[in-house]
Amino acid sequence: QVQLVESGGGSVQAGGSLRLSCAASTDTVRYYCMGWFRQAPGKEREGVAAITAGGGSTSYADSVKGRFTISRDNAKNTLYLQMNSLSPEDTAMYYCAAAGSTWCLDRSDARYKYWGQGTQVTVSS
Repeated sequence: QVQLVESGGGSVQAGGSLRLSCAASTDTVRYYCMGWFRQAPGKEREGVAAITAGGGSTSYADSVKGRFTISRDNAKNTLYLQMNSLSPEDTAMYYCAAAGSTWCLDRSDARYKYWGQGTQVTVSS
């Protein structure tokens, strides 16, 4: 069983930056595609970014492209999301997830097997 724990959320003003981290309980995740999702109140969950097991390929939602960067350090079993130029529209609960397979770049949440509990990001104008 893979456990994922997010950290790094918080409150920031528009234009600011945050870096989210997701620590995995086992090094099995280094073989899995992983991603970040977010869900704002009253909205559907959105796949924000995804990265392959080796980190060689990534994909992003259009809403964050050019502002967010997903990365991973397999030696530390940790996934990251660097978020720059934040806007109030980015306010949401952010979740990391592991696909349990090597493919997930379409960011379909149906592919993801393991989920963290989430970390709140609030951006004020």
